Amino acid sequence: MKFSVSSAELLKQIQLAGGAIGTNPVLPILEDFLFQVKGKILTIQSTDLETSVKTEMEVKSDQNGAVAIPAKILIDTLKSLPEQPVTFSVDTATNSIEITSSYGRYRLAGENPGEYPSFPSTVTQDTVKINSGILHDAFQKTLFATSSDELRLAMTGILVQLDFNKIIFVSTDAHKLVKYVFQGVSSDVATQFILPKKTCSLLNNILPPDTEIEISFSKSNAFFSFGHSLLACRLVDAKYPDYNGVIPVDNPNVLTVNRTQLLQSLRRIAIYANKTTNQVALQVDEGSLTITSQDLDFSNEATEQLACTFNGKPMSIAFNGKFLIEMLSVMSTDEISIRLSTPNRAGILTPAEEIKGQDLLMLIMPVLINQGH
Repeated sequence: MKFSVSSAELLKQIQLAGGAIGTNPVLPILEDFLFQVKGKILTIQSTDLETSVKTEMEVKSDQNGAVAIPAKILIDTLKSLPEQPVTFSVDTATNSIEITSSYGRYRLAGENPGEYPSFPSTVTQDTVKINSGILHDAFQKTLFATSSDELRLAMTGILVQLDFNKIIFVSTDAHKLVKYVFQGVSSDVATQFILPKKTCSLLNNILPPDTEIEISFSKSNAFFSFGHSLLACRLVDAKYPDYNGVIPVDNPNVLTVNRTQLLQSLRRIAIYANKTTNQVALQVDEGSLTITSQDLDFSNEATEQLACTFNGKPMSIAFNGKFLIEMLSVMSTDEISIRLSTPNRAGILTPAEEIKGQDLLMLIMPVLINQGH
């Protein structure tokens, strides 16, 4: 088997597929890409058995064939070459590979393509089309709130709920929760599934801007189709907790403040917080917000004051500063509202100005004052 291709074009495609390759694969062949040439089309495949990527590109070829190529050495080789045609010659009897560039030749040992895991079956039940920008936005806003606790399997992924004309993304780790609703997505079904965190991170990195993405899904897999690429993932097989049950409905004390100012202030204040609790206290009064943190173990302390609008009874409440910083970092509006009830009940963050067709709600559990001392 022999084919020629632009080094830069090939690098682009294998970098896209490379995201599915795990760091410590269970089988040695999972460190490889599967290359298959049929006619003038090269199909590149990668998998870690949970997430699989398949992408296609045109090449110059006069022979069909397949080989499994070690991913790391191939990516490193192409990265170090300037844009130019490269030729791959594969001995299908021994799976040895020779790459020729204008600089010289590079030989590497491939593996038997017959041993490469097959791509998940694309027989699915339902399909929905969505703009890549929405997905990007949703993953950006929800990924940080997923749990890494394998004992709470459902929470390690992002819940996706399709509801005929809207799509809802939810993530939580029991300390914080994000619910992002996007109106104007038409689907023939009302259903839900949990996407693994790795898949969402990978999609976030490889989705092309402003492109229609077709999402199709069965009971066990979801597929994302865009351009000449297809990503498949195994869904998280667990029941998602009833997140609506934990969102308080009555938080009468409403604080409205400039998001950037609050974010910058928290970044400074958090430096002085206890490293175990990351606790920062908010003292809210009409017109002013005082933010304090202290670490009694090291006699560190910091206080700042910000202008704000506040409707409600003056109160003091403490949160994990790291979590607040993560939340404010992924919000985009100038002003945000924090709705509070009592110092031991969850606070709700929302954009102060509504964004048409979108609803974003973030919940954060309080830290009990002086916890850990």
